[in-house]
Amino acid sequence: MIERQGQFPVGGTTIERPGTFDPDTFTGWTNPVQDGQTYRCDHAFARYQIPVNAKKLPLVFVHGFGGDGVCWETTPDGRDGFATLLLREGYPTYVLDLPGRGHASRTSAEVTVKPVADEEFWFDIWRMGLWPQWNEGIQFPKDSLSVSNFFRQMVPDLSNHQLDVAALDAVSQKIGDNILVTHSAGGFPGWMAAMNNPQVKGVVALEPGGFVFPEGEVPEPLPGLTGGLAGVAVAPDKFTELTKKPIIIYFGDYIPEANATTLGGSNWEVRLKMAREFVNAVNRHGGNAKLVELPKIGIRGNSHFLMQELNNDVIAAHVAKWLQQNNLAD
Repeated sequence: MIERQGQFPVGGTTIERPGTFDPDTFTGWTNPVQDGQTYRCDHAFARYQIPVNAKKLPLVFVHGFGGDGVCWETTPDGRDGFATLLLREGYPTYVLDLPGRGHASRTSAEVTVKPVADEEFWFDIWRMGLWPQWNEGIQFPKDSLSVSNFFRQMVPDLSNHQLDVAALDAVSQKIGDNILVTHSAGGFPGWMAAMNNPQVKGVVALEPGGFVFPEGEVPEPLPGLTGGLAGVAVAPDKFTELTKKPIIIYFGDYIPEANATTLGGSNWEVRLKMAREFVNAVNRHGGNAKLVELPKIGIRGNSHFLMQELNNDVIAAHVAKWLQQNNLAD
């Protein structure tokens, strides 16, 4: 049962235009006069649900590139989303739309939105297959309605992405202690927020897109068909903060060990390899990081959007068990 639920903006700035506001200067909707007026922008937007007899630590869900928090709230075929599955485990859930996306689209960035036809490209990048051929054994719901629903979840990206970390910092300041659950491009700001805030008590990262390392310990960049991947150096004392909290990283299926020939295979081959380096670095410095390659534990058929696929309940149960094993389920 839900004890309470709601939504709120968090973080952000207010732009104040010089001058004095005068409503008599109105000349039309297409060219409003800004003198003396304000513009609130660059915030994140959170939707929360708190169950009866809730666990102490809430889960904060951070989406990746091209979408918003909807990816955590539902599946393309209408089953319970990842946030709902973990809500049923007793965790308060906070699902974010990062600045410039979804409900947080009021931005200070000056961008032009164009209708770029790119869905078949993402089908490859996200390891669903090579259009129109699906990867064999895929857990993604393959009916046409589900595919349409999935791509209709995508939203314009109106942010400069430099605001994401500040937004996550603001969430921690508002709600206190929490556990981050990140996906894809949301993974890198997740590491930064975990280093910035002692309120972040653990991190669950689903196929994070980037990684940090202590200065002087950054691995060699990895070349790839989509541009490759380089680690990002941070001060050793900042990296130490990651060693103080449990971390688990999940990667799905269809990722070659080497010499990938597809864009999607190459894009995630280098990220999986860098994830191994990251986990080794955290543990080498006394931390508690774990990498789960799902096929190696018998969970097969997952694309990049593993939290939305037919076996998302199996993966959510694995997350719940890990949270309990690491004293994050009180």
